[in-house]
Amino acid sequence: MTTLLPTDADNNPIPAMRLKPGGAHKINATATTARNAAAFDTDTKVVSVYASGPVYLRFGNASVTAANTDHYYPGNTYYDFAISGGDNKGPHSTHLAVLAAAADCAVYVSEKE
Repeated sequence: MTTLLPTDADNNPIPAMRLKPGGAHKINATATTARNAAAFDTDTKVVSVYASGPVYLRFGNASVTAANTDHYYPGNTYYDFAISGGDNKGPHSTHLAVLAAAADCAVYVSEKE
């Protein structure tokens, strides 16, 4: 679904996106790699990630796994990630794999539109 960004009083776009209905995911990060059970919608281009503890993460397809050589993501951090190259310029990630970097924690993913 195409959406327009909201604008400020000077009609400048504000980089804000809506939360996609049905697009919330929770992944329990432990010493074993885990990923979201339901795939991200094919129309989703951006996801927001929050982890309650530090994790290693990797985006990919339904068989993606995370290892301690993947990207480190600090705990208590909220960040937006592009999961599509857009206009067929790259693969669309359907899943996020996580691995706890320390203690078990929760990773929350929100699809945006």
